[in-house]
Amino acid sequence: MEYRDFGSRGLRVSEIGHGLWGMGDWKDSEDAQSLEALELSLSLGCNFYDTAWIYGSGHSEQLLGQLLRNHPGEKIVVATKVPPKNRKWPANPQDALEDTFPSEHIIEYTKRSLENLGIDCIDIQQLHVWDDHWAAHPSWQEAAQRLKEEGLIRQFGLSLNRWEPWNGLQAIRTGAVDSVQVIYNIFDQAPEDELFPLCQQMGVGVIARVPLDEGGLSGKLTEDTRFAADDWRSGYFGPENLAETVSRAEALKTLLPAGISLAELAMRFSISHAAVSTSIPGMRKPQHVRQNIAVSDGQALPGELLEALRHHRWDRKVAPWSD
Repeated sequence: MEYRDFGSRGLRVSEIGHGLWGMGDWKDSEDAQSLEALELSLSLGCNFYDTAWIYGSGHSEQLLGQLLRNHPGEKIVVATKVPPKNRKWPANPQDALEDTFPSEHIIEYTKRSLENLGIDCIDIQQLHVWDDHWAAHPSWQEAAQRLKEEGLIRQFGLSLNRWEPWNGLQAIRTGAVDSVQVIYNIFDQAPEDELFPLCQQMGVGVIARVPLDEGGLSGKLTEDTRFAADDWRSGYFGPENLAETVSRAEALKTLLPAGISLAELAMRFSISHAAVSTSIPGMRKPQHVRQNIAVSDGQALPGELLEALRHHRWDRKVAPWSD
């Protein structure tokens, strides 16, 4: 496993982290398998784990808490998230900050997460949605500062809305943001335009999420793929998105070097930019842990291949089916 600086705030993190969304929220998740995957990733050098209170109303945090209890004294970097009080994903300019993240709500849910995790201090606490028209409001910054002063968190960050990497630039410029989490993959390259340069300038850590485009870059989807009605992917890969995703993924397969799958190419791309601190694929199963962590071998994608992948950028707009 290779390690990187998490911005300029003193943390070193594994360049492949472990995303826990599916462990807490997906109906076919099994706790025994989830815990096996967590143990395996840790044994393979992963030290960065990203969860959220909303993933099973604290369930994925509790699973991570079990890992922490199993390994007392080992440095495991914990990142979690405060759910919006109005339970709206994504945020939009019509949402008032006081209805979404009032100070006491941020503090209350930080304490709930601490209890679920069984720890005294969260390394990185994030707001689970964001809209930049809140940037100038002092209350969220005051809540973050209070949590730091009370020793309940070390760093404070934002999880940016899908396909809106620009919607957070003002908040970063306040200096109150230590990290951002953003979708970044072969299709979704827009963070490179403004967000990544600003994060590098401000010393802000970058958590790259959805490196496989929810499975669109796995190489396994076909136009006949269907998900159960209660599976979130049934909406994301509905008629508006599935056919074009499959077509674009097939076009990418023409660029694959010998012996590399599309999923591996996508994972390697997700850590190709110097601004990225860690990439967090969801890994519920041990085989996915082994596959994803194997890309952290110090072997960068060749420059000519990265240049070819630039032509597969896909700029999309937020739609009802995308969140």
